[in-house]
Amino acid sequence: MSNITLLFTAFGSPGPKNHVVLFITLLLYVSTVLSNVVILFVIYFDSSLHKPMYIFLFNLAINGLIGSTAVCPKIMANLLKDNNSISLEGCLFQVLFINIYAGCAYAIFAGMAYDRYVSICKPLQYHSIMTPLRVNVLLAVMYILPISLLSFQVYLTSTLPLCGRNINKLFCDNLAVVNLSCVRHAFGNVYGIFIVLAIIVLPLFLVTLSYIKILCVSLRASKNARKKALQTCAPHLITFINFSIAILFSVIYNRVSYYIPQEINIVMSLDFILIPPLLHPLIYGFKTQDIRKSLHKIFRRRVFMNSETSNKNVNRLF
Repeated sequence: MSNITLLFTAFGSPGPKNHVVLFITLLLYVSTVLSNVVILFVIYFDSSLHKPMYIFLFNLAINGLIGSTAVCPKIMANLLKDNNSISLEGCLFQVLFINIYAGCAYAIFAGMAYDRYVSICKPLQYHSIMTPLRVNVLLAVMYILPISLLSFQVYLTSTLPLCGRNINKLFCDNLAVVNLSCVRHAFGNVYGIFIVLAIIVLPLFLVTLSYIKILCVSLRASKNARKKALQTCAPHLITFINFSIAILFSVIYNRVSYYIPQEINIVMSLDFILIPPLLHPLIYGFKTQDIRKSLHKIFRRRVFMNSETSNKNVNRLF
């Protein structure tokens, strides 16, 4: 397996078009890293945000960094050279981390929906239900279950004999590698369906169920209570819908990538891996009042410290 090299055919020859794509990818990637690092910094250093919802958001930001970093540096490197190749081991690592990015994101969204359900539907029991121990158990399940299931899937993919070498995409995914194989394992196909049910359909069902219950409770509540519930749930709903749309586009992209123009191929590739991790911290930053307050507080503190430092320097001069 170590001698097998795969070739990405979606890049085309180096030239002005690739340089434009490189600039856009770099801009999006840097923006993604900065926005997620800001969210991580704010939540970590502001003790008032050490609550279950923001702990889940902290992990969502980490997950976004994992997903974008798994492929973007390699995409940018390939845009600069003629030889757009990758070893099979490197390709399988991309598959693993991209799958972990998608699977863990859905698990985290399910955890966030459960937290919102308890907060709105059982407010008096919230602190007895969402204890630090329970939050840690939920986080362990969010990571251990998807990573274990997806690692075994990648192992199954790695055992397939390959007859092809060309991947008409910007990065590797499991279906792209499976499509290169000479044979299809029945167990692998069944296991793939199980994976979809376990890490996508089940979290989707849990999120939907949580919000149906939240909606039922909100309709019986006062106007102010409904408004507060909407403000609390809006960032989570927007990010969840945004990510689900990106996943849907990715599924469509996997089926039609060989039949669409190169430009659309590139856009659909970058949409799945870059747009959700970029938008999630921006949506929470704009929509969540506690995070806005923390950002303002940190900014004011920074300005105040700079002002004090400047005054001290001026005083030393005189």
